[in-house]
Amino acid sequence: MIRVDPERLHEPAHFELKCRQKGAQWLLENPKAARKKNTRPKDFWSAFKPQLSDAFGELCAYSAMYEPVGTVDHFVPVDADESLAYDWANYRFASGWINSSKQKCVEILDPLRVQDGWFEVLLPSLQLVLVPENVPEPLRELAEYTLNRLHLRDDERVLRQRRSWYKLFQDGKLTLEGLRQMAPLIAAAVDKAHRLNNQNQP
Repeated sequence: MIRVDPERLHEPAHFELKCRQKGAQWLLENPKAARKKNTRPKDFWSAFKPQLSDAFGELCAYSAMYEPVGTVDHFVPVDADESLAYDWANYRFASGWINSSKQKCVEILDPLRVQDGWFEVLLPSLQLVLVPENVPEPLRELAEYTLNRLHLRDDERVLRQRRSWYKLFQDGKLTLEGLRQMAPLIAAAVDKAHRLNNQNQP
């Protein structure tokens, strides 16, 4: 997880008309008590997934790596609060399997609260860890829980992605600037390793 530039998160044109208003009307016409079990609100949000992807720099909000497909994650799940189902401010761009891991959980650190330096990737293990001294004390436990709940620390699915990006860089097929665009936390780890190596040279 990395800091997201709030300037990128502006609501798209036509969202009010084509998602928020349509969604509000659908909820009004389909009250939860009258619906069949497990019937979710109608999806008017996926039409805006390209704009959401752009807002997050084509990076999964949780893994902070390039995500070519992705899903619209309702940060506050629909099951918890249907009134936010059609609220642009409640959307995060996420890899499908990470979104599925989140499910109905509401105790997740919001990616939009994360600041630079809160998390780092370790080399050579490529594990994602919390940097406790950089995270406000009231949020540390929640941040650790998020790493575990979303399998971000060292799940094989996310490690395979990190290995792939790191290998492309090591093999010279991806520049450091390219790595910074596709997997910024790995690029930051490379930068850190270079600094430490330079400091240790006589």
